[in-house]
Amino acid sequence: MTQQVPSVSVNYAANGSSTKSNELGMREMQEGAYEKRGEQYLLIKSPPASGKSRALMFIALDKLHNQGLRQAIVVVPEKSIGSSFNDEPLSKYGFWADWTVQPRWNLCNAPGGDDGKVGAVGKFLASDDKILVCTHATFRFAVDKFGIEAFDDRLIAVDEFHHVSANPDNKLGTHLGALVARDKVHLVAMTGSYFRGDAEAVLSPEDEAKFDTFTYTYYQQLNGYKYLKTLDIGYFFYSGSYADDILKVLDPTEKTILHIPNVNSRESTKDKHREVEHIIDALGDWQGADPITGFQLVKTPDERVLRIADLVDDEPSKRDKVSAALKDSTQKNNRDHVDIIIALGMAKEGFDWIWCEHALTVGYRASLTEIVQIIGRATRDAEGKTRARFTNLIAEPDAAAEAVTEAVNDTLKAIAASLLMEQVLAPRFNFTPKTVKSGPVEGFDYGEGGYDPNKENVGFSEASGQFQIEIKGLVEPKSKEAKRICQEDLNEVITAFVQDKTTIERGLFDEELVPEELTQVRMGKIVGARFPELDAEDQEAVRQHAVAALNLTQKAKEIALSSGDDTETTGNTALIDGVRKFAMDVRELDIDLIDRINPFGEAYSILAKTMSEESLRQVQAVISAKKVQLSPDEARDLAKRAVKFKQERGRLPSITSPDPWEKKMAEGVAYLARMKQEAANG
Repeated sequence: MTQQVPSVSVNYAANGSSTKSNELGMREMQEGAYEKRGEQYLLIKSPPASGKSRALMFIALDKLHNQGLRQAIVVVPEKSIGSSFNDEPLSKYGFWADWTVQPRWNLCNAPGGDDGKVGAVGKFLASDDKILVCTHATFRFAVDKFGIEAFDDRLIAVDEFHHVSANPDNKLGTHLGALVARDKVHLVAMTGSYFRGDAEAVLSPEDEAKFDTFTYTYYQQLNGYKYLKTLDIGYFFYSGSYADDILKVLDPTEKTILHIPNVNSRESTKDKHREVEHIIDALGDWQGADPITGFQLVKTPDERVLRIADLVDDEPSKRDKVSAALKDSTQKNNRDHVDIIIALGMAKEGFDWIWCEHALTVGYRASLTEIVQIIGRATRDAEGKTRARFTNLIAEPDAAAEAVTEAVNDTLKAIAASLLMEQVLAPRFNFTPKTVKSGPVEGFDYGEGGYDPNKENVGFSEASGQFQIEIKGLVEPKSKEAKRICQEDLNEVITAFVQDKTTIERGLFDEELVPEELTQVRMGKIVGARFPELDAEDQEAVRQHAVAALNLTQKAKEIALSSGDDTETTGNTALIDGVRKFAMDVRELDIDLIDRINPFGEAYSILAKTMSEESLRQVQAVISAKKVQLSPDEARDLAKRAVKFKQERGRLPSITSPDPWEKKMAEGVAYLARMKQEAANG
């Protein structure tokens, strides 16, 4: 049996702005990135399919022709992505130069292993040629062999930058750190998702501070498409074998990429070939394989013949034939070329099939980056494609199974991923404190009745896809770095928060939870650990901004889901209306009120509706069994909050207070006093 977890259906205006080109042949995102072409260190954060590869071409050509750099080296994670940097006749569309890579210098196409390719990098560095494309691995070995000095006065452009990490064991991260320290290269880093799957920092804080960031949001991209108007994200829980339930979520009339589970995962039957056969059998009668493409032909009960690409088959000759047919550029605009692609490790980042309407993934994916990349397969704009969806099919925790704890963890991680994707797809939040000097910001629509000077206001700009929200008592960031984090990196802070196991467990299942324990103490701890260089006031500003962005999105989702309106009638304003309605329904939109919201409350109510009662009880039991008492660290954090409370109220928090948060702070103070007393008594 499958159960669907409903989540917000995000609707967009489809105003065509992100796909229109200017006089230089640049789309909106590329134009924005090109404006920062003079930066020595540039980080481009932009969704899959937004045109990052071409943006880099424009920037690299300017650096070679106008900024005095000798050569450009483009570094991609795997060979297949090298094709994104093939020759482009940019002058045909208005630019002043073409992008040309001599065949011998696109090492992604070269035969042989990395040894020969490293030698080729050496020859390129000694030549007068301008552009080289290679994989992350080839570049790592080349730096090992030639030293970082060999790359002076060159542009190093790293695509899919989330493969890098500040961890000393990550060779690429170490090399880039050394290049930044030497300060003789220009670096352009590009990524569709700046968080790594293993929740490690991508750059060290001091290196990150040197990068100028250009961010183009999912909202800007999808709002500016010509055809695609709606993106649905859904989670289904099932019991038994997923292959039995697959047709409840797989619609054969939709162009679908189906990722089956990794053979080591809980959801896998451990026989991937049988799983593919089972899925094909469920779809209809097998008619054989197409001799040219290798696609499996399957006749459905309604007499349609589906063309299914099987990328799970390990037999090289078969898989290579199918892979080549999918990459056939002459078929790129042919909607009928293929109907369903079944894959395991392939068809994720860099894979381009514009007609994909449904990305269906079986089994929890450990990496949020991987989820973003898979969703990116369905968010290409194509004629006649108005709706796309991502579905994650997850096994319900089974009380009888030994691996129930692992199953519970997978469920929690899937919820974390869902919360984060909602955040990634929402418009950008700009928060300002409400003061007597506050006034309307030009270009923002403040809804019916316009701007109200006596209330906290919510403005929205359709053009920039941004909120302007006034919050009473909000702490503003003071330093340049804190301002940058509040503008650019709130989603990274929220990622760390929702991926924190204790946070999500307590947020969903601790009935005695006081929300401020998460919003103030846990989020405060995460911000402090992530940005130790910020002073206490700036850390508090970042904490407040991150909590406000997360909680307002969750409240807006709750309102959108409870309104029961038809999504077609609400158009692309469901989330915007939800934020506005929440702000209007409360007497004052202040930071204390926002801190009192449990960020996981709405996620729990969805889970309670969709998971069987028995499974939900099982999850609750597993988490309750490891409930921990207050730790000295937590007590110190609570005591710090108690000091702030005393400054504001003129008294310490009371342990008998009816307010649960005041009581919790008082418990923290009492715990520390007890510890001191015990230490004094020896």
